[in-house]
Amino acid sequence: MKTAIFDLDGTLANTLTDLADAVNYGLDKLSCPRHPYDSYRYFLGNGAKILCYRALPQNKKELTDTLHSYFSEYYGEHYLDETRLYPGIKEVLSELAENGVALAVATNKPQEVAREIVKVLLPNLPFVKVLGGCDERPKKPDIAIIAEIVNELPSSDNEVFMIGDSNVDIQTAQNAGIQSIGCAWGFRGRTELEDAGADFIAESAADIARVILKDDNT
Repeated sequence: MKTAIFDLDGTLANTLTDLADAVNYGLDKLSCPRHPYDSYRYFLGNGAKILCYRALPQNKKELTDTLHSYFSEYYGEHYLDETRLYPGIKEVLSELAENGVALAVATNKPQEVAREIVKVLLPNLPFVKVLGGCDERPKKPDIAIIAEIVNELPSSDNEVFMIGDSNVDIQTAQNAGIQSIGCAWGFRGRTELEDAGADFIAESAADIARVILKDDNT
């Protein structure tokens, strides 16, 4: 059995604009400077609260909880304004499912928002689990989210892949002892993925299927 566990932001979907708009909304409320969209590529990856911490000026870090509240208020209403799937993602997920690969999502994005995005953008795909950031488990790169997914699978004889766009995803795979596929189109780019030690690099969504479905992943 094979299982493909996907990150969400920067992997399945380009969520950058909606996330940046939500943080910038909060920064405006706090009279703090905004950031350009491209800066948010390096703020993302460890959950919403750390995103807010990173966006604040060095002398305003104590406002993290307040900024997080403003972020949540705005993002809860605007998380699908500009968010779109990357090219070929829906097709490759369908191909994997048709070939018996179990599908799951493991993201540090707030869980209910993650589930809604997957439901709207990827309807009718048979995800075993869609898990996100919540109070019940630590965030990636801790392996708790991977363990919860794997424990739901019917077979212990399972080849598992973590697919993501950042060093957080690669480290999660390494911590869990599973294979990693880095997505070069994501927020962080190929160099970070290579430096983190990704087992494979995908330049396009179709590369994911080629790695997972071939008989010899060496």
